[in-house]
Amino acid sequence: MFQFVSYYCCGLCPIKNYTILLSSAIFMLSFRMETKKLIEDAEKYLMHTYSRFPVVLRKGRGMRVWGTSGKEYLDFIGGIAVNVLGHCPPKVVVSIQKQAQRLIHVSNLYHIEPQIKLAKLLCVNSFADKVFFCNSGAEANEAAIKLARKYASDHRGADCYEIITTLNSFHGRTLGSLTATGQEKFHKGFHPLVPGFRYVPYNNIDALRAAVSPKTCAILLEPIQGEGGIVVPGADFLKQVRQLCDDNGILLMLDEVQTGMGRTGKLFAYEQFGIVPDVMTLAKGLGAGVPIGALLATDRVASAFQPKTHASTFGGNPLVCAAAITTLEVILEDGFVLDHVNRMSRYFFERLSHLKIACPEKVLEVRGMGLLVAVELVRDALPVVNACLDRGILIGTAGAGNVLRFTPPLIVEEKDIDVLISTLEDILEK
Repeated sequence: MFQFVSYYCCGLCPIKNYTILLSSAIFMLSFRMETKKLIEDAEKYLMHTYSRFPVVLRKGRGMRVWGTSGKEYLDFIGGIAVNVLGHCPPKVVVSIQKQAQRLIHVSNLYHIEPQIKLAKLLCVNSFADKVFFCNSGAEANEAAIKLARKYASDHRGADCYEIITTLNSFHGRTLGSLTATGQEKFHKGFHPLVPGFRYVPYNNIDALRAAVSPKTCAILLEPIQGEGGIVVPGADFLKQVRQLCDDNGILLMLDEVQTGMGRTGKLFAYEQFGIVPDVMTLAKGLGAGVPIGALLATDRVASAFQPKTHASTFGGNPLVCAAAITTLEVILEDGFVLDHVNRMSRYFFERLSHLKIACPEKVLEVRGMGLLVAVELVRDALPVVNACLDRGILIGTAGAGNVLRFTPPLIVEEKDIDVLISTLEDILEK
């Protein structure tokens, strides 16, 4: 039909324009129909574990993604702190391609070259001496829970097994990591939970001291609470926790699933607070988009894991480790990415502080560190998220439902931040 119309109207400019408009309209209708069909299939075939937005994303480059409708979006959620180098970062893509042509998967019954190189890279650039690889943050936290209990059992006996975590924390969706999560809303329907966990308020050293008992084997904390609303602790809190652990011979375990990999302006958030943990978990940004998790520990603690105590079939396979190696190398290269994160963080918070001044009756607080940023609103945040989506910007929520969460790729630029802020100003004013 397109050829027929174009052929008989080839000499008439107005008709040519109408033809182009008609073709464009038909293509857009086709895209919308495709999107609608995909969403219908998702409703039919996928378990309803997510409240998804009515968008199907097809491709991405850098700070931007495109949906099946052809619409472009500026991404300020970055796969929830996963796409640290943006979408389809060229160097990571090339490393994945090369590794996929060489070797995708073998069992951990054998030594795996990229896994060894990644473990060395992580240890050289952190407090850790040993690494265990898995596939997600939840799995990494499960491994940390097991390691803490095994270490305590070996050194203090079977009665030392309790782990203290904090209210409003989030550590994952597996039964163990879910129990470690100090939010009752995630616990509903899954009782009985795993025994041996105690919860105290975050950023409250007195409550932590009171909770420690002879049964306590570890304290598990997020250096900055993510899902709980991007809550940054007091300047001395983590130092006090470190001292508390030392005084009582218990392990300090940090969940850096969201804060690690340059998110706060340092490679790991613990560096921002002048402490060293005994155990740390990573995931999200470690693979810049491929699923990988890691448990890091000192030699003293890691020695509790021996053959048959823990394992993972896919953990640290060649493909994901190749991607993670490149991700780390890019972040660490001459400090460029981390310097950029700190510059963009300063600019982002400066612009957000002006937003708070411009909308004092709408914005309660701006908080965070690096490019882990929150804006707490007076009202529910979801309408603002939906309004941003309509205008081509992806953002998220956290905490009690009135907190906007921003975890953009670390490559974000001032011009991107300007677009976001001007859009938020307009939405909040209306």
